[in-house]
Amino acid sequence: MSKYNAKDLIFKQGEQANNVFYIQKGSVKLTVVNPLGREAVISILGTGDFFGERCLASQPNSIATAICLAPTSLLVIEKKEMIRVLSAEHTFSDYFIACMLERNIRVEQDLIDQLFNNSEKRLARTLLMLAQYGKTDQPYKLITNLSHETLSEMIGTTRSRVNFFMNKFRDLDFIQYSNCSIQINKSLLSVVLQD
Repeated sequence: MSKYNAKDLIFKQGEQANNVFYIQKGSVKLTVVNPLGREAVISILGTGDFFGERCLASQPNSIATAICLAPTSLLVIEKKEMIRVLSAEHTFSDYFIACMLERNIRVEQDLIDQLFNNSEKRLARTLLMLAQYGKTDQPYKLITNLSHETLSEMIGTTRSRVNFFMNKFRDLDFIQYSNCSIQINKSLLSVVLQD
């Protein structure tokens, strides 16, 4: 078990990769930086998510940087132990594979979203995904510690465009702001469904 505070670095892009991480509580942002120094957010992960699994595929170095967005508790599993448990514990193996497949589907949907949707729809979809729309019965879900800059890096647009659309969503009562958190109303789905 490892505990981290918000903004703590877990690992950096290019560092040796020897562990798989499981988020027991909290949230983690994965980012990549290209050779010109441009940064992109490739994923925001939360409770119940795995990351660092590329080490199992014999990738010696991390392709991303992992930073905590909130106080986070991680289960750190060494590569050898993870391989052993995947072979010996079929229930765990099934759970891990299901998590990886779900994440793969999400990555494919993100790519399709990036290719075919405008930035307003991409932002609405991202907010709904972060709020786990469809996974809970709550009409509102709280997203904490997420800046407009991070959102702009996630959807591939400028911070000013995110500010514009966030204000529009607030004016339409799709979202509410309160103390570093965003409440998402399920009515935001109408933005994603519009043609």
